[in-house]
Amino acid sequence: MLDTSVVVAAERRSLALEPLLASVAEEAVGLAAVTASELLHGCHRAGDPGTRARRFAFVEALLELIPVLDFGLAEARRHAELWATLARDGTMIGAHDLMIGATALARGYALATLNARDFRRIPGLRLVEMERFVV
Repeated sequence: MLDTSVVVAAERRSLALEPLLASVAEEAVGLAAVTASELLHGCHRAGDPGTRARRFAFVEALLELIPVLDFGLAEARRHAELWATLARDGTMIGAHDLMIGATALARGYALATLNARDFRRIPGLRLVEMERFVV
């Protein structure tokens, strides 16, 4: 699964998305539904019409290419478990990141992220090493 941080970095051209996708070509790639929301939110928040149009074009092309994974009951169950665990341990992360991590775990995906610091707090979540894709 691609985290929002990866897609934003690719759009800003500070991360090479094509080599990343090629490196996981044998695996399914997806976006959590909340990631799609975060990306679209960034489009709507763009300050000028040119930037807004460019962002929408990038995000919409990506959404055509990569499936968006629903947040259903299996993901909700995993989310509730993680939420309780991280809250109990005093290691909470942001609400959206928690939903992204729960989706990855419920679906059996590794997560490609530039925010490993927070996502490492989620027990059992596999992270994709991203250093070689940063330009």
